[in-house]
Amino acid sequence: MVIDTEEEFDWTAPLDREATSVRAMAHAGRAQRIFDEFRIRPTYVVDYPVASQPDGYGPLRDIFNDGRCDIGAHLHPWVNPPHEEEVSLYNSYAANLPLPLAAEKLRRLGEAIEANLGQKPRAYKAGRYGIGDTMIPLLKDLGYQVDLSMAPPFDYSSDGGPDFSQFPSDCHWMGEGTDLLGIPTTGAFAGWAHRAAPALYRAATGRLGSRLRAAGLLARAGAVDRLRLSPEEFTHAEHRKLTRFLLDRGAGVLTFSFHSPSLDPGRTPYVRSEADLSSFLDSLRRYFDYFFGEVGGRAMTAVEVKLLLESEKPS
Repeated sequence: MVIDTEEEFDWTAPLDREATSVRAMAHAGRAQRIFDEFRIRPTYVVDYPVASQPDGYGPLRDIFNDGRCDIGAHLHPWVNPPHEEEVSLYNSYAANLPLPLAAEKLRRLGEAIEANLGQKPRAYKAGRYGIGDTMIPLLKDLGYQVDLSMAPPFDYSSDGGPDFSQFPSDCHWMGEGTDLLGIPTTGAFAGWAHRAAPALYRAATGRLGSRLRAAGLLARAGAVDRLRLSPEEFTHAEHRKLTRFLLDRGAGVLTFSFHSPSLDPGRTPYVRSEADLSSFLDSLRRYFDYFFGEVGGRAMTAVEVKLLLESEKPS
């Protein structure tokens, strides 16, 4: 369970360095109570506005001190000092920044998390899923053990981000050596045409395909359905469909995720009203009932998964 724990901002407006409000963090307990009910210790990946303001880190510190969660890092470059780069969509992907600047931003983020939440972060998730090969040695140097940034099968290349459309959803060891585990945000092209899915989906969402609503036709035909294991935008039926699809193909680790401002209606496009919030929280309970009951799964933090897989490696 991974929560992108971040400031509130207008998702339809240009990125704004001054948009650093963290008032939605007062509502973190709405989901945490459900996690506690199911004995889930989530990983809150925390960005700089949350880690540096009492209204942000205060609600999390009590949860962490009680042993009910783990704390990781989440880099939103445009609101994370030092502020040297131009604010743009391209620069919102940390892997696009000059490496020394990305390193300094990550260093300051880690220091704020350790100072105010009492944990040196060991799990990292790039804001906007902006991971790249150049970041891997940096994450290792800073002591990170798990990266959660990859987001198959989504493609963010239109504004300079990474393309995960053909990226596998499995855990894997990253870079030289075997000390950084990559655990992707769980998503996939589910359906009987999944092997040809990237090309089919690209055509279905192009100019002509969009006019014909081809993506919906592919999903209804059971051919290609682009899904993510999240209560944001995706339904319980889609959660079950994706889970079964991946388990049938040997998946052993699934990541359920969302953005913290969704717990306060009106902060994200996914939860606009109290009715939306009720459905959102209900989708958490319904999926956990399914996962622990019908699937027979168990909950672990990202770092616990890494330690388990390390223990199973041949000596």
